[in-house]
Amino acid sequence: MSELGAALRAARNAAGMSLARMSKATHYSEPYLSRIENGLRAAKPDVVTAYEDALGVPLRSDPVRRAHEWLLADSPMVEHRRSGRQVGKSLADKLDARVIELRHLDDVVGSADLLPAIEKELTEARALVRTSTFAEPIGRRLLTATGELAQLAGWVASDAGKHADAERKYLGGVDAAEEAGNSTLAAQLFWSLSYQVANIGKPQDALLLARSAVKGAREATPVVRALLLERVAWANARTRDQDATRRALDAVDDAYEARSADIEEPEWVYWLNRSEIDVMAGRCMIELGDPAKAEPLLSKAVATYPEEHSREVALYLSFLAESYARTGAFDAAKATLDQAASFAERMPSARTDDRFTAVRELLQPGLGRERISEPVFEQ
Repeated sequence: MSELGAALRAARNAAGMSLARMSKATHYSEPYLSRIENGLRAAKPDVVTAYEDALGVPLRSDPVRRAHEWLLADSPMVEHRRSGRQVGKSLADKLDARVIELRHLDDVVGSADLLPAIEKELTEARALVRTSTFAEPIGRRLLTATGELAQLAGWVASDAGKHADAERKYLGGVDAAEEAGNSTLAAQLFWSLSYQVANIGKPQDALLLARSAVKGAREATPVVRALLLERVAWANARTRDQDATRRALDAVDDAYEARSADIEEPEWVYWLNRSEIDVMAGRCMIELGDPAKAEPLLSKAVATYPEEHSREVALYLSFLAESYARTGAFDAAKATLDQAASFAERMPSARTDDRFTAVRELLQPGLGRERISEPVFEQ
C-alpha cells in the first residue's frame, strides 16, 4: 500500500497539484486521499483511475502494482453474484478478458506477486459456476475460463516450487474443461502437468501424460499441436530416447509450419514462436548429450527475446550456460550465468534458483569431464 500511495503522491507533486485540488478533481475527501498517499489505506483501482484522469498520466504501467490492485478490487463475478441476475454474454466477455490479462501479466510479474491474484480469480470463477444460473453456451464459456485459470494458477504455482498444489490445480482444470466439452483445453492442462512431472524426475510418467494430451486433443489447431508435441519431445529427451526425441521435434516443426492466418488459434498459444521452438530443441540436445548443437539454437533465441520477460531470459541463458559448460567453455558459461542472474533478480523464480544451482555444480573446480557429461535435471 505504501508503494502505490507514494507513487500517487509523487505523480501529484510532479504535476504541481495540491492535495486540496486533487480532492476537488476526484471528488474524494482530502483526509481520505492523504491516508492513501501515506500508505494508511489501500488505493483501490477507482482511486488510481481518478488520479490518472486528473493528472492525464498513466500510473498503472507497473505490472506488479497491477497484480496487487487485482487483489483489492471485487471482480465483476462477485458483483454479479450479489445481484442474483442470470449470467449473460457481457459477464462471460469480461471474464475472458480478465483471464487474458492475467495470462500476459505472467510474462512480467513473478509468481509470488501474481499467484494470489490468479487464485482469487479462480475461486470467484468456480463460485460463479457453482451458484449462478446461465444458458448452456454461457456455461461452456464460464467452465472454459475456469479451466484456463486453473492452468495458469498451476503454472505459476509450479514456478514457485509448489508442485503438489500445481498438480491439484491442473487436475481441477481438467474437470472444468471436460465439463465444458473442451478437449483441447484438457490437453493443455495435461501438457502442463507433463512438463512438471518431467522436471521433477518422472520422465516415463511425463511421456504418458504428453502422449495422452496429443491423442486427446482431437480438434487441435496447428500451433496447439506443435505445443503439445513439444512436451512429447521433452519427455522423450528426459528418458534419453534420441530417435523418439528427434521424431517429436520434427513433428513440432511440421505442425508449426502448418499454421495459417485462416485458422483461429486459442489465445493461450500466443507465446509459441520459432524462438521458443528453438529453445526447446536446444534443451533436448543438451539432454541427449549433444550440447554443441544446442548452443547456436539457444544463442539465437535469447538474442531476440524481450528483455522485460526477465524470468524466461534468465532461464534460457541458464540453458545456454549449461551448453557452454558441457563443451568445456567454462569462462563463457560463467559469464552467461552471471548475465542470467542479473535478469533473475528482476523476477524471482524457484525454477531459476534451481537451474542456477544445477549449472553452478558444473563449474565447480575439481569436477572432471565425467561429471560434466552427466545431465543436469531441472527441478
